Amino acid sequence: MTESHHDVLIIGGGAAGLALALEIADRRAVTLLQPSPDARGASRWAQGGIAAVLSPCDDVEAHVADTLVAGDGLCDEAAVRFTVDQGPAAIEWLLSLGVPFTPDPDPKASYPYHLTREGGHGARRIIHADDATGRAVIETLERHVGAHANITVRHDLSAIELMADTAGHCRGARCLDATGQLHALLARDTVLATGGASGLYRHTTSPHPASGEGMMMAAELGAELMNLEFQQFHPTCLYDPEGTPFLISEAVRGEGGYLLGADGERFMPTIDPRAELAPRDIVARAIDTEMQRSGLAHVWLDIRHLGEEAIRHHFPTIHAHCAARGLDLAREPIPVVPAAHYSCGGVGTDLAGATTVPHLYAIGEVACTGLHGANRMASNSLLECLAFARGCARRLAEGSTASTAPLVERSWGTQRPSREQIGELRDAMRGVMSTRVAIVRSDAGLDEAAHALAEIHERLAPHLAEAAPDAEAASLWHALRLARLTVSSARARRESRGLHHNPDCPLHADTPPSPSRIHLSALHVPAETPIGNG
Repeated sequence: MTESHHDVLIIGGGAAGLALALEIADRRAVTLLQPSPDARGASRWAQGGIAAVLSPCDDVEAHVADTLVAGDGLCDEAAVRFTVDQGPAAIEWLLSLGVPFTPDPDPKASYPYHLTREGGHGARRIIHADDATGRAVIETLERHVGAHANITVRHDLSAIELMADTAGHCRGARCLDATGQLHALLARDTVLATGGASGLYRHTTSPHPASGEGMMMAAELGAELMNLEFQQFHPTCLYDPEGTPFLISEAVRGEGGYLLGADGERFMPTIDPRAELAPRDIVARAIDTEMQRSGLAHVWLDIRHLGEEAIRHHFPTIHAHCAARGLDLAREPIPVVPAAHYSCGGVGTDLAGATTVPHLYAIGEVACTGLHGANRMASNSLLECLAFARGCARRLAEGSTASTAPLVERSWGTQRPSREQIGELRDAMRGVMSTRVAIVRSDAGLDEAAHALAEIHERLAPHLAEAAPDAEAASLWHALRLARLTVSSARARRESRGLHHNPDCPLHADTPPSPSRIHLSALHVPAETPIGNG
């Protein structure tokens, strides 16, 4: 195993990780792990845009109020205000870097860039780069990161676990290269920017979803996990069982798209006065109910009434992608279905991204900051990445005293885990989560999920006890334990709130709502990855 020393180690190269690297690199040396410099990662696939108070017709209080309503009583108002307050400055920073946001075609517009509206928002406050905002932001950030002399980007390493010392401090990460060689990256401060956990489910909006690996790596060191039961399903993923996942942006409904049931009629106006612009949890459950009622595997999204010119102008990427699959947005409604999209829970942090483990930070979707509460409002996620990257950078700029306690050592076996078995067990886990822990849960279903996941756990653990370090096996081990903790959190919440909908529980309990908190010890299994011996 090779060993190297680093100042700030950032694990994850999406919007949060890249923004933090740029914000702190003038003051501290940065090593950024971005193991897949292609289209992987959720940030790049974000279509809709970034929510911020930019129009003179909008104000901070309105954005705060909309976020609190969408979060269904579970948001941390301090985190909401912290994030919303930084919106305008964050957008100005992106503009200064050259992000090509879409201009407003009206020369008399009150703001020079086009602002759209999405579900839960009471105003047009979503700035975007056509319908491919994530790609535009990521490519711009990557260009600046690549040009910065104080940032080293490693595309050849994948983190499989964090390193701890005997004082309980995080000291960096153990990583693997493509040959299976171990690398110990010792760091003064480590930041997780590894994304969420939608990969626990069979159908997602991303071709390469994270499965909560970063969350569990933090939990192994003793970090607190929060609100795992609140997994957001995007209402409108293109229904194409044979094709790769493709999200249909909420901005399509923001610009006037209709959801149609089996009878060709709209169903949202009878469910919520906001109709297609209701928060995502309401829309996703409504679609799920309509699918159950009709027996169809999807519903329809219709924007034909907008006209071909407007469709091509506002949604060029979506239009082109659907055309490549034989679908014409301008002439026919397209099939859509809810899919796992965003994790509102994660590693608990403060407003600087600090976890309960010294020298360990978490930003972006891997973190639970209190912003989203029980349901994330559309386009607040990229804003959160930027706001907390800046907050984390300010904390890291203060410096820290390096721990000198001895490292907790690890030993490893030599056996290679079976790829077929890893794939089989991952599929089994995703099947359980998709059928028992999805948009609508039940007490009986959650009990069945707990039992089935425990059985998968028992099947997997012995095969890893003498195994050599392996990225796929480590990923499944992290994912499976996170799935079990998610079920535990869902069973413990005896109410229906936001994204957690259980007909066996009342809509909002009588007691004041509070975040759920859970530690790895709840599983009563060893904390360390059983790939080798701790």
